[in-house]
Formats: sequence, C-alpha cells, structure tokens
Amino acid sequence: MKKRWISIAAAAVLAFGTMTVAAAENGEGVTVRVGSLKGPTSMGLVSLMEEDENGETDNDYEFTMVTATDELLAQMIGGKLDIALIPANVASVLYQKTDGGIHVIDINTLGVVYVISGDDTIKSIPDLKGKTVYLTGKGTTPDYVLQYLLKENGVGLDEVTLEYKSEAAEVAAILASDPDAIGILPQPFATVAMSKNENLKNVMDLTQEWDKLNKDSRLVTGVTVVSDEFWKENQDAAAQFLDDHEESSEFINENIEEGARLTEKRGIIEKAAIAQKAIPYCNITCITGEEMKEALSGYLQVLYEMAPESVGGELPDDGFYLTDLEK
Repeated sequence: MKKRWISIAAAAVLAFGTMTVAAAENGEGVTVRVGSLKGPTSMGLVSLMEEDENGETDNDYEFTMVTATDELLAQMIGGKLDIALIPANVASVLYQKTDGGIHVIDINTLGVVYVISGDDTIKSIPDLKGKTVYLTGKGTTPDYVLQYLLKENGVGLDEVTLEYKSEAAEVAAILASDPDAIGILPQPFATVAMSKNENLKNVMDLTQEWDKLNKDSRLVTGVTVVSDEFWKENQDAAAQFLDDHEESSEFINENIEEGARLTEKRGIIEKAAIAQKAIPYCNITCITGEEMKEALSGYLQVLYEMAPESVGGELPDDGFYLTDLEK
C-alpha cells in the first residue's frame, strides 16, 4: 500500500473523536457526508445524487467526489466524511490503522478490471509471458489482482514487465498511441480508451480469470464504509443510506440510458454515449449482510495469503463487517 496515506491514517486516527454530526432522534433530516471516487462507485450514486438535489430523500446528503484514494481517506479519517466508497483492500488497512474506526456496510462494485489491447494473441494470463503490461500504481486493486493471477497461472514476475503509472488516464494514453501495447484498466477507463482507438479491444476480463481459480471468493473492487462514531450516533440515518444506495445502484443497472445521462451530468464520464457502453461492464452492485461478509472475507483471504500488507498485515475481525444494519 502507499506509505503516504497509511502515515496519514496513523497520524489522524484521533480525529474520529472530533466529528460533528447534525443528528435527529428518528434519523430523518440527518446530514450525511458521502465521499466516492470518480468511477463506478460514483456512478452507482448518481440517481441518489439527483434525488437529493430535488429534495426527495429523508437524509440530507453532501456528496464529495475525488480522483485519488489518498484524498478520500484523508477526509474520512479527518472527520470530514461520514461514509466513503473505497477499494476493498484499502478498507481493511484503514480498519487496522484506526483500531476499528470504520465498518463495511456493503460491496458497491465487483470486478471492473480488464486487459485492453489491440494484440489479438492475448487470450489468457499465460499469454502475458514476455510482454510489457501497463497498469496503475503498486498497491492498487489492479496490481494485486494481476500479480495473484500471474502467480496462480505459473507466470513469474521476472517473466513479465510491469510498468506502473500513477493514473488510469496515463495507461489509456499509452494505449491510444500504441494499440499493440497491453494495459490493465478498470471501467469506465477501459471503455473510454477503446472509444478513442478502434483497434483496441477488451481481450481479457480479469474477473473471469479470477473465477476460474476461486470457487469460495469473489473479486471485490469497492466497498462502502461508515465511521464508527457516525454509525453509533445515527444508525437510522446509516440504514437509510444503505436503502438509498441499493435503490440507486439498481436504477443505473436497470435504466442504462438515463443513468448514462446522469453520469455525464455529474462529470464522471464526459459523454453519455461512452457511459452507456461502460455501465454494463462496471459491475455496480449493493451487496449487504452475510452475503457481503462472505464475499469480502473470501477476497481478503486470497490477498492476505499472497501479500499480508495488502490488507493491513492481518485479516480484519468480525467488527469490520456490519451485517445487520437495519432501520
């Protein structure tokens, strides 16, 4: 994991105690500050954003959307956010660093990572042997997933050149200029890249490659966490958010054209036409309860066995999972 944000977490953990929350006894009218990353997690919120803007929600939501996980984490542990949608393994690390200061309430996205290239010879993980692969920085979900898949398919890290870039947009730019290059991209960046160069194709779905190897876990990309203090003081409001989030994620999957329009409106993807193509591949969801715990714990177990530091050095205990959050 990036040492920079881990150090932020360690330094700012006490900030949880200074959170200010406008709470009502029945949970209605509570101001809920929600942070998300620009991508599929925010796409799953666009319907809720619209309803809040129109005054149609019980909670009063304040949404923050950023491009970097570090920024989101700093705001979360600094007391500026109550709920955040973050990478699954990052949530585990944050739980360890804050001594249980956050809890997971749902899985918001499953596998969203794809191999994009104009090279038609790439059909499976072993085909990456001897190749250069471009992906986002070390310690990110694409990095851990790819390294795990390489290892399990008998491909050593010395047999593949991994070129790390700081942002998905940089990988997309390389693919746009050289269609024979191989890139690991999450949605919607994968669809954006293909829209800019007709020679590029989705040559491999890493979720399918994961499923070939795992019967007891699922590839989990993003989860939703709530601060411990907000949950204790505003359980009704937290449960209301969960209901609202589920409805919003269902909306974008069932109303792709309108969801794409809202995605453009919120500045997540520049053009609705591209968003419309990307949504079916974003695996936006809202998995809660015991199903959430089973899927997420299985995923974290796989990462822990490969690289303990990827989940914070140890697997989170049961306090990590809020499986019975009800209104």
